[in-house]
Amino acid sequence: MDKKISCLVISFNEESNIFRLLESLKQFSDVLVVDSGSSDKTIEIVSAYQNTRLVYREFDTFANQCNFGLQLLKTDWVLSLDADYIVTKELEAEISDMFLENHLGTSLLYDAYYIPFRYCINGKAIRSGLLPPRVCLYRRNHARYIDVGHAHRVYIEGQVGKVKSSLLHDDRKSSWIWLKNQKRYQSIEARMLINTPTSRLPAQDKLRKHTWFAPFIVFIICIVFRGGILDGKEGLIYAFQRLIAESLLFLELHIESGQVQE
Repeated sequence: MDKKISCLVISFNEESNIFRLLESLKQFSDVLVVDSGSSDKTIEIVSAYQNTRLVYREFDTFANQCNFGLQLLKTDWVLSLDADYIVTKELEAEISDMFLENHLGTSLLYDAYYIPFRYCINGKAIRSGLLPPRVCLYRRNHARYIDVGHAHRVYIEGQVGKVKSSLLHDDRKSSWIWLKNQKRYQSIEARMLINTPTSRLPAQDKLRKHTWFAPFIVFIICIVFRGGILDGKEGLIYAFQRLIAESLLFLELHIESGQVQE
């Protein structure tokens, strides 16, 4: 596995998170970190790990950062990660078994794999997280990133399978940084929703674009239908985070709509 997979990480001011990710990647010999000019201790932390390579690229979009990083990798397979992820021992073992059982990756059934997530609040994994599985493990030459709203997505040429084990999403940045980022993300998301014909949007985005009660629906889904009530304080914190994020999107939609009309 070690000779077939490289890890790709995008970073910017991630001193609160990235050491946990890098600790979970010690079994990988090539971890490429594409940084866009961190001013905190991110560079210092990354430089302390002998299996990491650090490169700088001025940030324009997430997709361009990822595509730039892919060009610097040589292995057949890539494990693409955000700086606030953690690779669990279970996931590491499952990936290792996949490659060992298939002659070091030459006969794997798929060209990419979805990996499920477990969201963490203050380090505690909760059951009510809404993050869908993401394609994080793929053949490098079959992948290309594009920007979608405030996020980015990898397009795969070939078939995509699934793994059973999860990544952890464990962001420990301050609430103020989280709120500032959400303001920026939702502004981008609002512009995407406004500029996309409603007929081309999935059902949940149609609801977000045209109704005022979408934030409250998300809150109820997190607490009731996703079992957030059983997650205790952490489940409630997460539900309120989603309520705030969706409320910011609602406000940004009205602001952007007004500007478009003017």
